[in-house]
Amino acid sequence: MKTKLILLLVSVFHIALTKAQETAMSSAEITSFKQTVVAEAQKIKTLKTDFVQYKHLDFLSKEITSSGSMLLKNPNKLLWKYNTPIQYGILFKDNKVLVNDQGKKNKVDLGNNKKFEKINKMIIGSISGDLFAADDFTITFHKNRNQRIAKLSPKTKELSAYIQTIVLYFNDQQSTVSEVQLIEPSKDYTKIVFKNKQINQPISDALFSF
Repeated sequence: MKTKLILLLVSVFHIALTKAQETAMSSAEITSFKQTVVAEAQKIKTLKTDFVQYKHLDFLSKEITSSGSMLLKNPNKLLWKYNTPIQYGILFKDNKVLVNDQGKKNKVDLGNNKKFEKINKMIIGSISGDLFAADDFTITFHKNRNQRIAKLSPKTKELSAYIQTIVLYFNDQQSTVSEVQLIEPSKDYTKIVFKNKQINQPISDALFSF
């Protein structure tokens, strides 16, 4: 159950690295970019966004597409709601993970499972862009014509068992993540594209429930 749920949570974030032509950022560009993103991430109290998720599995000829919405309320509330093709929810709240699979609910205590705790921090950091200070990753910075890109590779065996690379895309003139890509060791991946983002708008605590 726990291994299945870990893979499920991680699969919320998996992807491919190929995009438009990329070049490495200069040291000055990296410093400026990190300072801007971290400063903006620290200002985020709430975040609401729609998303489209594309899941690639090597044995399938077409990607699996799903869509829904995400709510974040710092410091410890995060809700993913999938609306199509099925209704599905993952809720991080008060140091617990709750999963609602079309009415069937499961719960995991993060306090008793360090893997889930790290995944929770990784997910929240991926959304806000506040992963640059994390000691668990080696980070390289790149850019293409329209985006700035951070690629994070886990240092620990614990995380690398589930994640090979996290790729965060920031559209020009934006300091929050526009797209998250995560590659599994198997090379299967998921891509999540965020749209209609609303930052620091009121979000009721009542929404973080099943």
